[in-house]
Amino acid sequence: MRYQAYREQCDADSLSILEADIPRPGPGQVLVKMRAASLNYRDLFILQGLYPGVDSKDLIPLSDGAGEVVETGADVDRFAVGDHVIGTFFESWISGRLQPHYFGRTLGGTCAGVLAEYRLFPQESLVAKPAHLSFEEAATLPCAALTAWNALFEGPAPLRAGERVLVLGTGGVSVFALQLAKAAGAEVIATSSSDAKLERAKALGASTLINYRTHPDWDQQVRTATGGAGVEHVVEVGGPGTLQRSIATLAQNGQAHLIGVLTGGEINPLPLLFTTSSVRGVFVGSREMFESMNRVISLHKIQPVIDRVFGFDEARAALAHQQSQTHVGKVVVRIG
Repeated sequence: MRYQAYREQCDADSLSILEADIPRPGPGQVLVKMRAASLNYRDLFILQGLYPGVDSKDLIPLSDGAGEVVETGADVDRFAVGDHVIGTFFESWISGRLQPHYFGRTLGGTCAGVLAEYRLFPQESLVAKPAHLSFEEAATLPCAALTAWNALFEGPAPLRAGERVLVLGTGGVSVFALQLAKAAGAEVIATSSSDAKLERAKALGASTLINYRTHPDWDQQVRTATGGAGVEHVVEVGGPGTLQRSIATLAQNGQAHLIGVLTGGEINPLPLLFTTSSVRGVFVGSREMFESMNRVISLHKIQPVIDRVFGFDEARAALAHQQSQTHVGKVVVRIG
């Protein structure tokens, strides 16, 4: 039997369909019929040749996907045929701290991604899908949700009930951070350049809304909204120039969680000194973190926010929609 997968040539417009024989799982491997995949900004950077250290020519793109186990190899004891599963961003990061060699097996970057009808996975790199989620919803979790979870709950001072969290924008990581923070009993402040998007954030539980186009001094607006105290956590996903303002919003001993390749810029470190706060880099998370997060998602019946679902033959349109930055939450491709 044959299956189809997308293969990158040099950019999103040159994605082509590859047909190949359906692979058979070897020892410790699981064959998954992919049902859905979701997009991240990382995917766009990789397709445009802008992601450091990644040569994506002939690579199957996208890191985040969910599907159904259809065959298992010898010695597989974590999953059985019929199980619904989600892949992990780092195939070999099971637990503990991130190590340099884990970057050698990142889906859609240094190894094949999930924009395919079938994919072989090492059994150790899969987690069970929360039962209340659809495949489309589950496909949004591996990168954006886990990054938000790692930022808020896996650092040196995990988020506690009653604390304040600042989220920038309404992309995938920010929306998941909002949802997870609310589930933990935190107060959430959200920024956006769109009042309509801020209303979506309000519906999800954000209690303070700041339009940064109307208020370019949004860091001072955060200070005012918190009575001068600041916030304990900032999920920093802004572009160059936002990090200094994010640091300015931090409470004493606060943390700014630096997410992905969208952030950066030069900063004055003195405010960190005087507030004894810190900037922490966050790069997705381990399988153990993923399983911890899924228990919370299942307990609180958290529903991922999906902006739009595209068909498998609409992958290029899905990437264009992601690049337009008009979405709230996640963009998903339904595979089968």
